[in-house]
Amino acid sequence: MQTYIYPDNLNAKATLWMWRLRDMGIIASGIIISAISIATIQFILPLVLVCAYAFLAIQLDDVSIKDYIAWAWRYLISGQQYYEWGDSA
Repeated sequence: MQTYIYPDNLNAKATLWMWRLRDMGIIASGIIISAISIATIQFILPLVLVCAYAFLAIQLDDVSIKDYIAWAWRYLISGQQYYEWGDSA
């Protein structure tokens, strides 16, 4: 009898090492573009940007730094705040 281990309620997103598969695709294609730009015009900025994105996309307990930044942006900048003034008594 074989035992299979499934993610919680089969709702967890697919991951590879410490990144989601979507992020791995972005990182892999970014590394290819960076290698081409370094080899042809000695331009290292794309590699720096890909490394920064890879760091921000690391998943720990299904949350990444990129998610926290998006939540903070939504809460502080783009989201509407609702305040209710009045007596609390």
